[in-house]
Amino acid sequence: MKEIYEIGFVFRGFVLVSCIFKELSVLKENNINQDLRGAFISAINAFTETAFNKSSIEYLESGNILFIFKVGELQSEDNHVKESIILYGLVDKSKKKSDKLVRKFFEKVNPLFQLFSQKFNGCNFSELSQFEDFKDVINDFI
Repeated sequence: MKEIYEIGFVFRGFVLVSCIFKELSVLKENNINQDLRGAFISAINAFTETAFNKSSIEYLESGNILFIFKVGELQSEDNHVKESIILYGLVDKSKKKSDKLVRKFFEKVNPLFQLFSQKFNGCNFSELSQFEDFKDVINDFI
């Protein structure tokens, strides 16, 4: 999918791993921090779950960029309750309809999401270095 700028996974407001395929000039110019992005994605997800009775948001539009979210649940080593894990994508929508791009994105990333969930369910999410090798998996999928 050539429209993808970036894909990553967010847990508890932190970006665990992300892979940048094309640099977004607006992010580079404004020096946007990964931690802010993770907190924003988690906050949006928490808001929609609370305000809309456990529904999750699929995407947001901003100019020619789509922020796409796939939400699932994982259990961490330090909690007996499952928590939200969010796969996010930043996608260029300048030439296509949003709904079509979202559907295409979900088709592409569903196996990636399943693999991440299987591999890291029940692990310690505070050790971020364990996710570094998953960048290669994301690259292979995309």
